[in-house]
Amino acid sequence: MKTTAKWRGLITLGVGLFAGGCARESSTGWESVKNPGVVAQLKSFVAEKESQESKLVGADEKDYAKENFKFKLPDFQPFFAAARKGDWQTVSNLWEEMEEHVSDSTENTNKYPHGMWLQPVRETGGAIKAFVYADEKYSKIFGDDIIQSISPGSIYFGGSDPGRFVVTAMCKSQVDADPFFVLTQNQLVDSTYLQYLRSMYGERIYVPTADDLQECFQDYTEDAYRRFKGNQLKPGEDVKVTERGIQASGLVAVMGVNALLAKVVFEKNTNREFYIEESFPLDWMYPYLEPHGLIFKLNRQPLSKLSDEIVRRDHDYWTNCVAPMIGGWLNDDTTIEEVAAFAEKVYARQDFGGFTGDPHFVWNAYWHSTFSTERCAIAELYAWRAEHTGSDSEKKRMQNEADFAFRQGWALCPASVETIYRYVNLLLSENRVSDAILVVETAVKMPQMNDHDAPQVRVLLKQLEQMQQQQSKKQV
Repeated sequence: MKTTAKWRGLITLGVGLFAGGCARESSTGWESVKNPGVVAQLKSFVAEKESQESKLVGADEKDYAKENFKFKLPDFQPFFAAARKGDWQTVSNLWEEMEEHVSDSTENTNKYPHGMWLQPVRETGGAIKAFVYADEKYSKIFGDDIIQSISPGSIYFGGSDPGRFVVTAMCKSQVDADPFFVLTQNQLVDSTYLQYLRSMYGERIYVPTADDLQECFQDYTEDAYRRFKGNQLKPGEDVKVTERGIQASGLVAVMGVNALLAKVVFEKNTNREFYIEESFPLDWMYPYLEPHGLIFKLNRQPLSKLSDEIVRRDHDYWTNCVAPMIGGWLNDDTTIEEVAAFAEKVYARQDFGGFTGDPHFVWNAYWHSTFSTERCAIAELYAWRAEHTGSDSEKKRMQNEADFAFRQGWALCPASVETIYRYVNLLLSENRVSDAILVVETAVKMPQMNDHDAPQVRVLLKQLEQMQQQQSKKQV
């Protein structure tokens, strides 16, 4: 079967343009960043990105000229001039304007071309969002924790916005891979992003080529076609067979190709250690992953099981991590009812009587959502291990750790749809329908639930209630 695709197109996941209720409109100028060490690092980062941008624009213009593309690149100088001065509103406005006017078509000359030039702009804007608009305290905690946990010279995949942008900004030099190489698995399918990586890292690490990209796309579509014929497509996977051949589209398909490209990077760079901050599960990685603080270490060989030491270290790390944020009350014996009561009291009613955590963390949607996502990614690894073991005792051990991690992730962000769905899946696998209903009922009460997510959460609640009714009828 033939396959069709456009590889110069815009592929971006999770890039939020200063939205989400965490903006501080009164914050202008470098004086709004209180930590002098953070100020110095961000100024150095902005200078590096501006210098990099100048070189990339020239390279892009040569590429477009060779291909006879009649594009006009945006003037990036006002953007970086505003960043140098600390004019955050202008930075925000210009970044949003550039993102909105990037074209994924080589025929649309009225918009900006998609090219390497976009990456330094995106990384600068994303870092400023996290440190200035979200919260410099938790941005520094997040970045320091990840950077200090990674061996120098390693390759790091940062998937989410903070996982990519905060770590990029806080490294001594992303361009020099000091202290390690920073990539995002979410954009490997974008040929211009691969060019961008090669412009930084050259021959120091293997970066997938155009041939690798086409081969991975071919492998994905052929596998998707086999699963299409066998009625085994994943939820959200959009695969069609047309006169032009197999066409795969949507987020699941994009990440399917990204996963194969990440595997190329992993298999070709055998002399490097690997770490990943997950924003979207990449199935092939699960046997190789172990919890590593906020993120994962990607081992060179599959692990037959997660040792008691690995699990204990993860358990202790997150117990200590969560306590300053929401208090130290959540432990192995904390019930779902207790977590639900906490969520309603603190997140829904904003009642901080007796609260021993940080109210600013609760108020900060960007960071309580981020830390919840990181914890639930680890919970999902435990759930995967429970599902794929042949040992009843190991299954129980992994289910217990998954449940503990999900309770922590849920307590950190009770309105997170991702957390809710992942936790509900675990609870249903253990036939705990009543507990699943309580999790979703609690989420519905959260004022932080946005208008887009609320309807699907209510549908989920109705489905669970119907499931419970059917069980009751069977018991009768």
